[in-house]
Amino acid sequence: MLAIGGLAKRFGAVQALDGVTFDVRPGELFGFVGGNGAGKTTTMRIVLGVLASDSGTVSWQGRPIDADVRRRIGYMPEERGLYPKMKVGEQLDYLARLHGMDAATARNAVERWTARVGVEARREDEVQKLSLGNQQRVQLCAALVHDPDVLVLDEPFSGLDPTAVETMSGVLREKADAGTPVIFSSHQLELVERLCDRVGIISGGRMVAVGTVDELRTGDVTRYDVVGPPAGWTDALPGVTVLDSRQDRAGLRTRVELGGATDDQALLHAATAAGPVREFSPYRPPLTELYRDVVADEATPQSSETVGITGGNAR
Repeated sequence: MLAIGGLAKRFGAVQALDGVTFDVRPGELFGFVGGNGAGKTTTMRIVLGVLASDSGTVSWQGRPIDADVRRRIGYMPEERGLYPKMKVGEQLDYLARLHGMDAATARNAVERWTARVGVEARREDEVQKLSLGNQQRVQLCAALVHDPDVLVLDEPFSGLDPTAVETMSGVLREKADAGTPVIFSSHQLELVERLCDRVGIISGGRMVAVGTVDELRTGDVTRYDVVGPPAGWTDALPGVTVLDSRQDRAGLRTRVELGGATDDQALLHAATAAGPVREFSPYRPPLTELYRDVVADEATPQSSETVGITGGNAR
């Protein structure tokens, strides 16, 4: 397990990280999300040893990460990290050998991974002659070619077309299914929700939520979609807030939020009394909405604790 504990980092007057704590478990895809400047890249660079933290720990399998362990990490930076005038195959072979592979093993790894991500025909091309999407595929190969024990990827899906996104998604899922902890950052929250076993949300250098998407949905407020009854049926219900009301093909869809004074059974009774109910279901907000709510809550003084810490893999 890759464990990050209490990382703090300051750049001048800016507190870039403030007690960042989470773990990435064997066989897990962990999505690391946050706005620009939230602290994602700084955290990853500390894990890699590119930056030193002011305080806190990074450990692998219960031991502090040293240079030997870092050689077993596959890293994909957000910015282009390849030699532009070097041929793809030569560059990947060089990186594999740099990680201790012999010539035959390195050559086989280059052939396998370039074929897997769809750039086998470009092995003799200089990196600078590739499209941005193919450069991104080669960078993934560079992170994988030495068969790493951990994968740390910073915005790996940036600039990819839908076909390449599916290819990269499949590779990351395969690595996780083989037992490799995989952490990647992304602004594509729908993709994170679809792929990841757990998600960590960072805001202002602090982890504000960690857990499965279902765990992040859990809270004191319950929301329901009710389709059918005409407008106004919730007016007499104490503690019920109408979040949205719109007409769709099934009828008038009303999304409500329950307070403490009305439970789901009272809500259903009021809806059926007002007219035919064609749908009555809990509303499951997508990660984009959860992210917006959590980050908005973090901006208020009372939200100083990380939420949704518990939970295991949920594929």
